[in-house]
Amino acid sequence: MKRLEAGDMLDGFVVEDCIHSGGMAHIYRVRYADARADPGFAMAMKIPRMTAGDGAENIVSFEVEAQILQVLSGSHVPRFVAAGDLSRVPYLVMEYVQGRTLQHWLDAEMEPSVGEIIHLGVAMAHAVHALHQQNTVHLDLKPENVLIREDGSAVLLDFGLSCHAHYPDLLAEQLRKAVGSPAWIAPEQVVGVRGDPRSDIFAIGVMLYQLCTGELPFGEPQTAGGMRQRLWMDPAPPRKLKPDLPPWLQEVVLRCLEPEAAQRYPSGAHLAFDLSNPEQVKVTERGNKLTGTRFRTHFKRWLKAAGMHYQPSPLPSQQIDEVPIVLVAVPHKDVTDATLYSLRQAVARSLGTRPGARLACVTVISSSQTSATEEHKSESNVHRRYLTSLRQWAQALDEPGRQMSFHVLESGDVAQAILDYARGNNVSVIVMGAATHGLKTQRFVATVPIKVAMDAPCTIILVKQALPFERLAEPDTPLGAPTEGYSDSDSDKVS
Repeated sequence: MKRLEAGDMLDGFVVEDCIHSGGMAHIYRVRYADARADPGFAMAMKIPRMTAGDGAENIVSFEVEAQILQVLSGSHVPRFVAAGDLSRVPYLVMEYVQGRTLQHWLDAEMEPSVGEIIHLGVAMAHAVHALHQQNTVHLDLKPENVLIREDGSAVLLDFGLSCHAHYPDLLAEQLRKAVGSPAWIAPEQVVGVRGDPRSDIFAIGVMLYQLCTGELPFGEPQTAGGMRQRLWMDPAPPRKLKPDLPPWLQEVVLRCLEPEAAQRYPSGAHLAFDLSNPEQVKVTERGNKLTGTRFRTHFKRWLKAAGMHYQPSPLPSQQIDEVPIVLVAVPHKDVTDATLYSLRQAVARSLGTRPGARLACVTVISSSQTSATEEHKSESNVHRRYLTSLRQWAQALDEPGRQMSFHVLESGDVAQAILDYARGNNVSVIVMGAATHGLKTQRFVATVPIKVAMDAPCTIILVKQALPFERLAEPDTPLGAPTEGYSDSDSDKVS
């Protein structure tokens, strides 16, 4: 099909101008010929290239994107408007999103600050998490396909290589080769595995590496053998190239770039959490190293990769549901030892069924508690005291490999602070104590647990006191034994 010109009309759409001409498609700004049909936002039309020299993947990719874009929703994807018939004139019309692609920051003369890198990484992580919750894996994330709006949120573009768990994977059926952009493709994609959401985490890691160092971690390989090297090779540590980078940021970037998907962040929510809470990131040898990985380690990985049998990925939404972020709201005022014990037991049970879960221990204090005039009651000291109490409370929950963090929030509205934290961090489960006092009053005045349960965006587990604290040491009452005080049926709300 010949390239469209300004003023051309196609199926009721008027072409205004060509805004992008790439190797796989032309993109035009369009509007409805009939102004009454205006959807209320700017629109773009994407038409795949179909010349004699173009590969079959152009058409297959168009079919994939037309199929997937129609079922996606949310602020992290363009809104779908219309699609043209492949047998006649193939096109896609979607929302034209204003913003700058990630490539803008990579092309800028000044290097992005650590704060900007954090902001961009969090935006990308939230976007892919929202996509994975809809059982879609992008599989072609790169700077040109990540758009940052003026409000700082990310929009993902170009779903031509994506995979939706509920639809046939046309690319896997019709193409017998690794599909993706060589510089950003994940190791498992190189060997034909599609549908693992951690492949998108790898691509974000490549882009974070670029933002940190100005270089690609694996270069731009042009052969299948060059791409296969990432199955066992590590890139140069970012701090070797940029010594002033903080170790925690290198820890995050290199975890995203682990050759084995199981060693990466299990979801975009976990990645966003670490980027948003750098002081809580546990820095290991990975974050401190300044030299490359030894040949012996690479050789062992090469042997393992040679004999590895890759299994089909489970549903992306199911995979991320198995590794939730669990928030426990720990009270600090008018609370008994029995309540704290019962709360800890409930958290232990919840984590026990979710081995990859992350635990965020949160307590909310009022503003008045940090406004004391005495020097020894300064804000930092008050926060430090409550953080120490949280860590002491959670000691029994600490196990090797468990991700735990501790947060003191300051707010005059405890319920709203918990809700805001849960929404901002993609929390999947909230565990908190049930208010058992003043039950008659609760008919008229909602308590903090009731307020949270009414508006929470996720599952709520309200915990009653399991047994009187003075009975814990009785020989005929085993610790943690089920009692009539608390059970999983006490959950007040399930998303």
